[in-house]
Amino acid sequence: MTERIGILVGQEQSFPQAFIAKVNESPGFRAEYARIGGTPERYQSPYRVLIDRISHEVPFYRYHLKSASLGGTYVINDPFWWSADEKFFGYSLASRIGVAVPRTVMLPSKSYIASIDPKKSLRNLEYPLDWEGIVRYVGFPAILKPADGGGWKNVSRVNNLDELHRRYDESGTLVMTLQQFIDFEEYVRCICVGKEFILPIQYDPKRRCYIESEHFIARELEYKILDGAWALNHALGYDMNSVEFAVKDGVAYAIDFTNPAPDMDVNSILPKHFHIIVDQMARFAITCAREGRSNHDGFPFRRFLESPRQRPAGHGEGFAARREHS
Repeated sequence: MTERIGILVGQEQSFPQAFIAKVNESPGFRAEYARIGGTPERYQSPYRVLIDRISHEVPFYRYHLKSASLGGTYVINDPFWWSADEKFFGYSLASRIGVAVPRTVMLPSKSYIASIDPKKSLRNLEYPLDWEGIVRYVGFPAILKPADGGGWKNVSRVNNLDELHRRYDESGTLVMTLQQFIDFEEYVRCICVGKEFILPIQYDPKRRCYIESEHFIARELEYKILDGAWALNHALGYDMNSVEFAVKDGVAYAIDFTNPAPDMDVNSILPKHFHIIVDQMARFAITCAREGRSNHDGFPFRRFLESPRQRPAGHGEGFAARREHS
C-alpha cells in the first residue's frame, strides 16, 4: 500500500517541487500537490501526511486541515496550534522556559472598528497608558511591531517618546508590541524540521538575506542557540519553523520564532542549505506517515474519539432546571 503525502503551497516553486521529487524516491510513499474541494463534516483525507505552507493566507485550507487532522491525518504544522499562536505569546512563553528575549510590552490598539464605542466597549482598558513606565521598562531605541507578526510589515524603530507616539498613532487597529532593540554583533536564523533537526545559518536582517559561511559563531554560543531553538520548537509544537537569534555580549536573544511556514526557497536559503532542508523534510514526512502520527495527542477530544464514555448520572441537570423555570 502506498502512503500519500500532500503539500499545500502558494506561489513558491523550488521547495515543493524538490520535496515531492525527494519523497517519491522512497518506495511505498507518494508525494503530490494536495487537491482539496468541498469538505464534509465527517472527513477522511486520502493523505496520511499534509504539509501546510499556505493556510495562513487561505482560511478555507486552515478549516479543512483541522477536519483532516481530526480524521487522523498528520498535518505539518498542527493547524489547531497554528490558529492559536501569535508573536507576543511566543515572547511570554520563551521567557517562562528560560530562553532570553528582549524586554517586550504589548500595547492596546490605537483605534477600533466603527461598531466599537470606546466609552462603552473599552471600559476595561487603562487610559491613558502609563507611557513613562512602559518606556522605562523597554528603553530606547525600541522596535514597534504588530503582536501577531506579519512578515516585516508595520515595523518601526523608535528612538524617543515623540517618535513612539507618532508611529503608534499610525498603527490603526493593529495590536502592537514595543520591544527592546538589540544592537546585535551576530545574527543567526535557524531552520528547524521535526522539532529535533536545527540548522543555524548566518543571517543579515538589514538586507534580509542568508549568508553562506562556516564556523561564524563560537561553539559555546552555537550550543546556546541550538538549545534555545530546540526548547522553543518543543514548547510551541512546531515541526517546521525558523528561529532567529540576535547575539549581544554573549547572550542569544530569541527575536522571531513563531514562523510555521518559513521561507525555504532555494534563492533565499541558498543551495547548500536548501538541499539539506529538502532531505530533512522528506525524511521527516515519511517517518510521520510510516509511524501513523497524530496531531491531537494532547487534545481532550482524543479521549472521546478513542474511548467514548457514557455521560455520568446527573449530567445536564443544570440545563434541565433552567429549562423548567424558563
